[in-house]
Amino acid sequence: SCLSIGIWVMRFYYTDGNATYFFLIWNLFLAWIPLGSALALWYLHQYTPWARVLQWPLLLGWFLFFPNAPYLVTDFLHLTERQHVPLLYDLLLIFSCAWNGLVLGFTALWIVQEVLTTQYNKGVSLFVVWLTLALSGFGIYVGRFLRWNSWDVLFNPHSLAADILPRLTDPFAYPRTLVVTLLFSTFLTLA
Repeated sequence: SCLSIGIWVMRFYYTDGNATYFFLIWNLFLAWIPLGSALALWYLHQYTPWARVLQWPLLLGWFLFFPNAPYLVTDFLHLTERQHVPLLYDLLLIFSCAWNGLVLGFTALWIVQEVLTTQYNKGVSLFVVWLTLALSGFGIYVGRFLRWNSWDVLFNPHSLAADILPRLTDPFAYPRTLVVTLLFSTFLTLA
């Protein structure tokens, strides 16, 4: 993450303060949230078993923010030559952020899987992993194409539900939703 931020900072100075691609840094920050939640969950599980009731909000936060980590892969859509910066430089910037997003996401996923395996069993943990990866494909679609954010579940639930429920109840009426969800879910599962 420091390398990605460093690449962006050098670009910022090279372009005399142009903040192009700053959204990558924000998205990278959002990719850290599921890892932070997973680490807190692991800590509670290891050192404060009496506080298991706190594990549920952490697990929910991890689940809601998990798609932000692999979402960084979609930022390749923004790659274009800008401010006379070599395209290869911007490619490396986006790639490093996307790579970090995947590493952060899969690390968080592994931690949660280990906690759930220990606390419940391997079947429960594998089901949660599969469900998370399957729904993350949909979450990436919702973020990239419908432009909703994870926090909208809390701050704008009615509008969010109105936008996504038709896609869930009749997925074949929304082929783009179905294809993007399946592609990203499959990619994440294979990765």
